[in-house]
Amino acid sequence: MAVSREQESLVHVLAHEGGYSNHPDDPGGATMKGVTQRVYDAYRRSKGLAPRSVKAITSQELFEIYDRQYWDAVKGDQLPAGVDYVVFDGAVNSGPKQSIIWLQRALGSLYEGRVDGVMGLGTIAAVQSCNDHDALIDRICDLRLAFLRHLTTWPTFGKGWGARVAEVRSIGQAWATGATPQAASFVDGGQAKAFIEDARTAPAVAPADAATGAGAGGLGVSGYLYDLQSQLSPFSYTSEWIGKVVVILAIVSALLAIGGIGWRWYAKLKAKRFAAALGAV
Repeated sequence: MAVSREQESLVHVLAHEGGYSNHPDDPGGATMKGVTQRVYDAYRRSKGLAPRSVKAITSQELFEIYDRQYWDAVKGDQLPAGVDYVVFDGAVNSGPKQSIIWLQRALGSLYEGRVDGVMGLGTIAAVQSCNDHDALIDRICDLRLAFLRHLTTWPTFGKGWGARVAEVRSIGQAWATGATPQAASFVDGGQAKAFIEDARTAPAVAPADAATGAGAGGLGVSGYLYDLQSQLSPFSYTSEWIGKVVVILAIVSALLAIGGIGWRWYAKLKAKRFAAALGAV
């Protein structure tokens, strides 16, 4: 059995997490060394202990939470060097399910199961059949970064997240290739939790349908007015006035229809990109 890298990985994760934080925009809320108050409360309840501030978490409690809720959840001891740390760090920041989804997607054709965020036998087998862990780590980190960029919290925490993922990539690839990894460093914002619940929404297609419908209706009205113009042609002034209305209405209607079609194309393209970045496809 391979030597566990849990302790080494935890050292790097804790460096990224820093100490206590409670940023108003952080969906994790009050957090101490990466453990949120909600997670700590659940842990204390499971032990039959009274709740208390996460600031008072002990080293033993911290290790047990990281061990059971994150390392064991991603089956870290069954993953190759470097990949174990990368998946572990992602689990701490965005939850085990999301981090496993990045791994499953990064495996590509090697993984034939469902992309469900469950570290089952199929996922483990696919990882073990991969002969380029360096490249696998690259793909995992690319997917993670794309996910982060599609969160509403990216403008606030993007700089920190970007720095964290860059270091995770470097450290993971060093382990994967047998090199000595750099020391992890804390960048403010990088410790903020990044959950899919905070994903931005894709542009809606309803405005496109409304614009296209209005454009089509306007073209119909302009056609009716054109026929009316022909009937009123003996009355030159009225005919000329209607002609101008017909031209303006036809132009506006055509622009609405074209704009609606264009927006629908844009919205569908963005929705597809959103789904890909968030792991929905």
